[in-house]
Amino acid sequence: MDLDEASPRPGDPVALLTRQDLDPLSVAELEARIAALEGEIARCRQRISRAVNHKASADALFKR
Repeated sequence: MDLDEASPRPGDPVALLTRQDLDPLSVAELEARIAALEGEIARCRQRISRAVNHKASADALFKR
């Protein structure tokens, strides 16, 4: 992997999120943040699953 590929894009929300200072956040705010991130992880996993299933269906259709 090229180093340019590993560096985040300007304005990348994930990069901004990981650089955010967590010290000022309360326990409740941190728990809410974790819940939101877990929800986003689940959403990403669902999208991956749909993409993999779609590719498998296309491969089967065209007998790859």
